Amino acid sequence: MASQTTKLTISPREPAGSRSTRRLRRSGRVPGILYGGDAEPLAFSTDARELRHALAATGAVLEVSDGGAATPAILKSAHYHPVRGETLHIDLLRVNLNVAIHAVVPLELTGGDESPGVKEGGVLEQITRELNIEALPTAIPESISHDVSGMDINDTITLAELTVPAGITLLDDPEETTIATLSPPRVDTEDDEIEEETGVVGEGAGSAEGSAADADAGDVGDAS
Repeated sequence: MASQTTKLTISPREPAGSRSTRRLRRSGRVPGILYGGDAEPLAFSTDARELRHALAATGAVLEVSDGGAATPAILKSAHYHPVRGETLHIDLLRVNLNVAIHAVVPLELTGGDESPGVKEGGVLEQITRELNIEALPTAIPESISHDVSGMDINDTITLAELTVPAGITLLDDPEETTIATLSPPRVDTEDDEIEEETGVVGEGAGSAEGSAADADAGDVGDAS
């Protein structure tokens, strides 16, 4: 759970075009926008390495500082390079640490390999991978986990069965939101059907090519 904030130093910048942002990235900085709260949106840049460490640290709240008073904020969105994975741009949202906000956190299933259904050859499928929650900014966890080691074949787990830490409210419908299912083993009959069909065709073709009718057809062709 995010019990502490992580510092991130930013520098105000003038909003500019793509050429300027490319130069900014080449210099080792990442452009971004800080918005929300009672203040105007602020275009900024931050050191790419410092940003990488800040986002990797435990905790959802960033203590953003531009040389003046620090502002608590959370990462609202980020854009990454499709190949290199580098951060190209970030949006930060100012938050009040005493006011609950909506957030999306990953859902992790644990103990799947130990469940009786999986040991019997069943297929465990995670249906919901992210949870919509409401919590104070400092109470937002990095992820929420659920133990599925007791699942049997044909079991279905809904959000109603999920236990979350204190101070967190789940926003999705608990009865209608399916988290995971464990289906019976998949029987692949397609290959058997193909083999059966191929065998019938092969036998028919072989008997036709070696038949008297086939020989007669050849003789007729030679006579003409």
